[in-house]
Amino acid sequence: MPLIELVTPIRAPIERCFDLSRSVELHLASTGETGERAVAGVVRGLLGPGDEVTWRARHFGVWQLLTSRITQFERPRRFRDSMVRGAFARFDHDHLFEADADGTIMRDRFDFTSPLGPLGRLADVLVLTRYMRALLVERNRVLREIAESDRWREFLAGG
Repeated sequence: MPLIELVTPIRAPIERCFDLSRSVELHLASTGETGERAVAGVVRGLLGPGDEVTWRARHFGVWQLLTSRITQFERPRRFRDSMVRGAFARFDHDHLFEADADGTIMRDRFDFTSPLGPLGRLADVLVLTRYMRALLVERNRVLREIAESDRWREFLAGG
């Protein structure tokens, strides 16, 4: 069962980082390579407790649908999105936030299981873990860039 853990320091307040992390529009801005779109559930704005969103994206040349739900929510410290339907056997993505002297330490913990038993485990080792890590690193790069600039106001109403 693969586990991807990332730590991203951001020079911005914890509340801003937390809210940007649950912004549908920011998610879309960070996934240009996959042509990702929100097609059902909450398709704009901020995701909150119990909300679901269905994403349509192209991965490995194949268009896929993935629905996730916010299953834990404690603003501004943490939230979890868990797959409800999609290509994985299961996944949980914990988003954790801690204020520090320079702003915020954002931690991602992406825990997943691929389908197809032994074949899925082989795909994890050969391709999928590296691929998912790269997607998360890019998402965090975009989030940090936006949070540390004035652009965050484009994504958070009332900013």
